[in-house]
Amino acid sequence: MNAVRNALFLRGNRHAFFTKAKVERRRAQLEESVARYLSQLDTADRQEPTEALAAKVTRLTEKLTKLKEEMGKLAVYEKQMLASPDQQISLTDPDSRSMATSGRGSGVVGYNVQVAVDTEHHLIVAHEVTNSGSDRAQLANMAKQAKAVLQAETLEAVADRGYFSSLEILACHEAGITVTLPKPQTSGAKSDGRFGKQDFAYLPVADAYRCPAGERLPYRYTNEEDGKMLRRYWTIACSTCSLKSQCTTGPERRITRWEHEHLLEAVQQRLDANPEAMRQRRETVEHPFGTMKARMAATHFLTRTLPKVAAEMALSVLAYSLTRVMNIVGTKPLIAAIAA
Repeated sequence: MNAVRNALFLRGNRHAFFTKAKVERRRAQLEESVARYLSQLDTADRQEPTEALAAKVTRLTEKLTKLKEEMGKLAVYEKQMLASPDQQISLTDPDSRSMATSGRGSGVVGYNVQVAVDTEHHLIVAHEVTNSGSDRAQLANMAKQAKAVLQAETLEAVADRGYFSSLEILACHEAGITVTLPKPQTSGAKSDGRFGKQDFAYLPVADAYRCPAGERLPYRYTNEEDGKMLRRYWTIACSTCSLKSQCTTGPERRITRWEHEHLLEAVQQRLDANPEAMRQRRETVEHPFGTMKARMAATHFLTRTLPKVAAEMALSVLAYSLTRVMNIVGTKPLIAAIAA
């Protein structure tokens, strides 16, 4: 079994990183400062001239000049930012990108390190450095790399909820990889205290759903959305249902089923059957990163640009792996294996 995770290694200065929202916030701050200084200059013009007042006017004028220069630079950064594919630019490292962290509103500028770690020896089987701020498109790629390195016909992979993606799970299935991971809670109905999709039971033989009130929602039609074929189900019985207020705010409750929904249901069944999987994942993937950060002081990348950062990470993984193998089999057997 292999676990997949990501880690954030900081690179660069957050103040030298720009997005559309940040440019707009910074421009508003600068304009507010300019307005404040202009107001102070207007006040100074209405006062009797003194040496102290002249010095104050000089300082205000210098501040206004600097603010206008900064607004000019900001306009240049905005043009570069808007021209980039993802509308982000870093003045420190052009390849680094904004990465979300667990803290609310605490994103950092850096790289996304993906690893696959075996659960038995905690060895890093495969790794990759990306500048993608999301893990949603990383699961199949890393799992396939691990499967190739291990030369295995099948593979079991465990990941956290950040990797959940219907298309990624399908890609893993087609590659002979069985995945286990939790699904993020994104249901607006559930968060509002109404029934979620999980409260509706699918009836394979009838190709229908049974709602909490016992009514059947038959299949109505299929359409394509975001590259996925989706089947739609609903019933006209909702209008007279005593549970309607707990179910939907619309005329009827509609359920959507992906054509490969059974794969997602199997993922949930595996997670339900092995509730310790997430704990095992944490214990497995945190081991290498904890070691590299604590013992090797690898708390951030020292190089810049993606190729150099990838090389730096590869060296860290190599050092970790050599040390780990020496701890497992001993120094002499490792040297003998390398010599062979």
